[in-house]
Amino acid sequence: MSNQAAAIRERIESEAKALGFHSVGVAAVPLELRREYYEQWIAGGMHGTMSWMERNNDRRLNPDQLLPEARSIIVLTLNYYQPDPDRPYRIAKYALGDDYHNFMLRRLKRLCRILREEFGGNQRPYVDTGPLLEKPIAAAAGVGWQGKSTILIEPKLGTWTFLANIVTDLDLPVDSLLKDRCGSCTRCIDVCPTGAITAPYQLDATKCISYLTIEHDGAIPLELREAIGDRLYGCDECLDVCPWNKWAVPTEEAKFTPRELPSLRELLAWDAATFSERMIGSPIRRVKLSRFRRNVCVVLGNVGTREDIPALQTAAEAEDTMVAEHARWAIGQIDSRLLA
Repeated sequence: MSNQAAAIRERIESEAKALGFHSVGVAAVPLELRREYYEQWIAGGMHGTMSWMERNNDRRLNPDQLLPEARSIIVLTLNYYQPDPDRPYRIAKYALGDDYHNFMLRRLKRLCRILREEFGGNQRPYVDTGPLLEKPIAAAAGVGWQGKSTILIEPKLGTWTFLANIVTDLDLPVDSLLKDRCGSCTRCIDVCPTGAITAPYQLDATKCISYLTIEHDGAIPLELREAIGDRLYGCDECLDVCPWNKWAVPTEEAKFTPRELPSLRELLAWDAATFSERMIGSPIRRVKLSRFRRNVCVVLGNVGTREDIPALQTAAEAEDTMVAEHARWAIGQIDSRLLA
């Protein structure tokens, strides 16, 4: 490693730590990103209605096209782990507090500015905002490995990691690949409520609860509603059971502090203005009110009681036909439990 390369790496690691990132890795460009697997996954419709995953795949699978003369990709990770709040419904841990995209991007831009001013070159920052396959890139950068759930696993922190990337034309020393250490463990596969992990390292997103409650814009299939249980937004089942999480430590990032939320009945009664105001800065805001109320109805159908029926009856008369249908289903589910 040259003195210049060592100085750049030391500066990156020092500033990344100051910005709250806990790991740094570097992959060389070009790099192998399982092109055949990804193309077959798309062709098989495993991405559901996430149509953006069909676009820009020349750049997605060839990140050197994102920046002329790109030589390296810097990968930074940020721990978001924290215990679930004590309430009668669950939200994926990544969405308990503020949205990570904007503030992480601001920190990346600061790091890019430092690199440009001190070492020259061109840099492009990405935080889940461009055509990049973040998890395979992170694995190529030696940060962790993709487990059987397809989630990235870091050996010292487990599964609770946000990923950020900087594509640069600086020629940086690269990190070694980590060995896949999932071994014979199948906990993530066994625990998935909907069987979305169809085989080791194979995910059918159309069955995934995170996809259904966040990305899917439409009615949730009847045969999958009960499996959603009390999960209002997202699902952490395959992450929670990973044995590598025994080293997980709570995040120190104050922006991830869980926001206070009311009961499911109150959430169901929110109008657009209330939803928008209460969810400012939250990743949940992106699903918009209709999908949010749809999710509330499904959870109430699974865990609700007699006391929840009046709120659901009001929702069943809503102009939003999707919400109304899910509310009627929820009432039927509660009625069935009362008669059992």
